[in-house]
Amino acid sequence: MKNILVCGGAGYIGTHMAKWLAVAGYKPTVYDNLSTGHREAVRWGEFIEGDMLDAEGLRQAFRGRRFDAVMHFCAFSLVGDSVKDPHAYYRNNVGGSLNLLSAMREAAVDKLVFSSTAAVYGMPERSPIDESQPLRPINPYGWSKLMVERMLEDAASAYGMRSVSLRYFNAAGADPSGEIGESHHPETHLIPNVLKAALDGGTVNLFGDDYPTPDGTCVRDYVHINDLAAGHMLALEHMEKHPGAHRYNLGSDSGFSVKQVVEAARRITGRPIATRIAPRRPGDPPALVASSAAVRRDLGWKPAYPEVEPIIETAWRWHQAPKY
Repeated sequence: MKNILVCGGAGYIGTHMAKWLAVAGYKPTVYDNLSTGHREAVRWGEFIEGDMLDAEGLRQAFRGRRFDAVMHFCAFSLVGDSVKDPHAYYRNNVGGSLNLLSAMREAAVDKLVFSSTAAVYGMPERSPIDESQPLRPINPYGWSKLMVERMLEDAASAYGMRSVSLRYFNAAGADPSGEIGESHHPETHLIPNVLKAALDGGTVNLFGDDYPTPDGTCVRDYVHINDLAAGHMLALEHMEKHPGAHRYNLGSDSGFSVKQVVEAARRITGRPIATRIAPRRPGDPPALVASSAAVRRDLGWKPAYPEVEPIIETAWRWHQAPKY
């Protein structure tokens, strides 16, 4: 049985990953400071409460345990906050990652799957976005993730560390069982906020309706949380045979506008969902859609949820009866 350290395993993506690992016969160990994660969501494997900025605490997590690989989901991830307080983002996302890489070297653990982001592309030159596009982040959050990718490239050259950085587009949905799902405080993601409005009769803000898109609202690529987890499993297998630092997009290759998401939610919930037009948010590109050709070719990844409605259906199941 392979042992995997899941840093950030009490959060939205990490929780689903821990379940996938356990079901696949791996032994997950969760490391999380619970600043945004949920202790109640840690149901698979040992739990270690700790912070990425605590270098000695990280070293202690490796002592007495043998890990075959690490999955790294820990990060501050709110774009607006990163602009207001960039030093906090560099300290946490970059400094914490460096602490983790140092602890891994000391423990002779040489494989890492890193949770990166489409924000490394900034304002893309064309859509769909493939990995050959220029890397020009437009906020400190994107820069912090790109800096870690650079660190992983250097670690591959200097120390022989193997890594796969997975650049997510819009993670969405919930495990079909309904036992785990997406719960952020505050919630900033579109689908949970739309479903919350369906439940409590609130109003959803549409940030701009004058973009150069078919209906004037922003178009985004939504990838189901379990498809992300499947990508991480394939990344573990890929590192066994391929040295070096690798980078792949994880997206559905399909774009859905904000209005399309709202309409789909109305059909699924059978409830009216009120909307209001709000001003554009600075830095919002009109469309962000992934090309996942590389990850499909090299890792054999194929999303099980390529359409937005089934993604919303799984999220709706969770939001009607959240467990935490």
